[in-house]
Amino acid sequence: MTDWMMLAPWALTMTTLALLCGHAIVTRRRLNAMEARFRDRLETLGRELHATSSGSLGVGNRVVRCERELHELHTTVEEMRQNDPLRVSYDEASRLVDLGADVDDLMNTCGISRPEAELVAALKRRQAA
Repeated sequence: MTDWMMLAPWALTMTTLALLCGHAIVTRRRLNAMEARFRDRLETLGRELHATSSGSLGVGNRVVRCERELHELHTTVEEMRQNDPLRVSYDEASRLVDLGADVDDLMNTCGISRPEAELVAALKRRQAA
């Protein structure tokens, strides 16, 4: 029994060391697995961030393009308004009234309706009076 008593502390130490080594191995494997999961998650988040920023950049470019097109359309509409051959020329109608044109002449020459022609004629008469 004395041999057993002398070996017991050594056996207990060796068992404890074996358990600690086993625990270290298990902990290291868990840590490696966790690192791998974190690395995968980080890569996934990086790809999602890249996709989001690329999408935002694409949307921004699209908004800029739409604003440019809207400005061009606005400019085109303004040019069309100014150069519209069907646009009523009230200055021309007023000049014709000064030259003695009547309502029917204004309607035929300027392409305006009877009420418009009568209004131009009435305004010119009022100014003359």
